[in-house]
Amino acid sequence: MDFDDFFDAVETEGLELTFATSEPLPPLRLSNEAMFHLPLIAITILMIAKGRSKPKVDSIGQLVGECFEGNFSGFRGSAQHLGWSAALRLRTVQALTFLETAGLVDVKAADKSIAATAQGQRVIATALRQEGDLAFNLYSMERCYRNIRSERQLRMDLK
Repeated sequence: MDFDDFFDAVETEGLELTFATSEPLPPLRLSNEAMFHLPLIAITILMIAKGRSKPKVDSIGQLVGECFEGNFSGFRGSAQHLGWSAALRLRTVQALTFLETAGLVDVKAADKSIAATAQGQRVIATALRQEGDLAFNLYSMERCYRNIRSERQLRMDLK
């Protein structure tokens, strides 16, 4: 029986394969490496840097990790704290270097804050105009960053 005859026979005889699993499948969890793609990290940095509150270079890896944990369900409730991942911090530095080289962000020498340039603002505006998963996730990242800032401010006010 050749390839075509096999599929014709399956179709005409109405054969189906079923797989019985007695074990429930564990919830899908993302590994840290699943999120370490430079374009995702770069667009997250750009989204964070476009607002009025500018993140500092020394805390950008932690912020990106916290935003990922807050937005991607695979990291919620995980024992892994993504913001402390050395691999994420390394990739964050690479993404920030790319953004600087491309002229999409400026790192201010005086206070080491990251600010999106006019060109960077246009890139984000273009991404946000498109109504899709990217725009939705970028808005989620922005909201998460805002929540992180608010929580830190509240902690400082309580001291």
